[in-house]
Amino acid sequence: MTSIDEANQTAVRRMLDSAPVLTGIRRASDVIPGMRPDLILHAGPPIEWARMSGPLRGAIIGGLIYEGLASDEASATAMVERGEVAFEPCHDHQAVGPMAGVTTASMPVYIVENRAGGTTAFSNLNEGYGKVLRYGAYGEDVLARVRWLSDVYAPIVGEALERSGGLDMKSLIAQQLQMGDEGHNRNKAGSALMARLLAPHLARTQARGDDLAAVLDYLAANDLAVLNPVMAACKSMADAAHGVPGSSLVTCMARNGTDFGIRVSGLGARWFVAPAQIPVGLFFPGYTQEDANPDIGDSTITETAGIGAFAMAAAPAIVQFIGGTPAMATESTLEMYEITVAENAAFGIPQLGFRGTPTGIDIRKVVRTGITPRVNTGIAHRRAGIGQVGAGLVRPPMECFERALEALAAAVAAPPQ
Repeated sequence: MTSIDEANQTAVRRMLDSAPVLTGIRRASDVIPGMRPDLILHAGPPIEWARMSGPLRGAIIGGLIYEGLASDEASATAMVERGEVAFEPCHDHQAVGPMAGVTTASMPVYIVENRAGGTTAFSNLNEGYGKVLRYGAYGEDVLARVRWLSDVYAPIVGEALERSGGLDMKSLIAQQLQMGDEGHNRNKAGSALMARLLAPHLARTQARGDDLAAVLDYLAANDLAVLNPVMAACKSMADAAHGVPGSSLVTCMARNGTDFGIRVSGLGARWFVAPAQIPVGLFFPGYTQEDANPDIGDSTITETAGIGAFAMAAAPAIVQFIGGTPAMATESTLEMYEITVAENAAFGIPQLGFRGTPTGIDIRKVVRTGITPRVNTGIAHRRAGIGQVGAGLVRPPMECFERALEALAAAVAAPPQ
């Protein structure tokens, strides 16, 4: 076993041994390290305004209006162009966000503590499908939904989480995989489990009847409700594996709608970036492949931690949403064993005899086999203000992994300082 193999076993063991627990909801500025009023966090690797895609720009415009810093698109754009707003990746602040991932100072965020690994991760709240902020829509109806999540949902569910002592996300993910989810684009079972676990604690809060009913309606209607806590759980697991000298394990995959970037355990905070690809899939009525924006979002943290497209064999029904066949779903999982270093026994797949999900992407195996990670994803319209138009499949560019491998080879060969 080489020193890289040994480092990878250390890193992946930290990921597998993680114990993520959803403990609460707080304002981003109160809990996210380095958060401040003039900072907007976004999905993917770093990017400046001039290179941002339509959906990311739209979500930023919406975030500035939500914060009361701008009154409309024109004033929000002017603020940005005057340099009054800073942009940084969610991943640089222990956070993740689906699609555009935009998180502002006063937005509520889920808190997930890895009680075995000592890491903490954060994620914003999920608005549901379609015309929503994370897909770049920012109309008044969109912002009203975001305000409701902040003003009504967050305090009630936050209190319920505190009363519960926290939700064991590792157990929840394991159960949802056995109930037909894969944890990225299909979260029907996981959201139902979260609602069931929270229900008795919600009933004991001081919430008014109408507000409590609205929270329960949200949990019943939004099949993606659990996605954001699952993402934060996966982030806490991946961060536990980060920072192992010599490790070639991928601990972050993320997209900003223009670029796809990865981070590697043994290479610190460096991003390895290449152009994001355009997902291919199924579209909502009235939209086509030509409307699709290049891949966007931090939700690939699920694949990084061994679920999502890596667990599609557990969720054959997902092909009705993203395209393909049930056989393809199984094929996707089987292929991912070729580029990973372990199997997560906690996340057993019934259709594969409860074999653990493929976990721990090794950049060496990716480059050697020519197999890039599978990703299933939502599809945003390429223009700001429209929102989600479909869902499909995509793969990261090989260049990310080649550049990371070159950097790792140089780092391993370098004499000790």
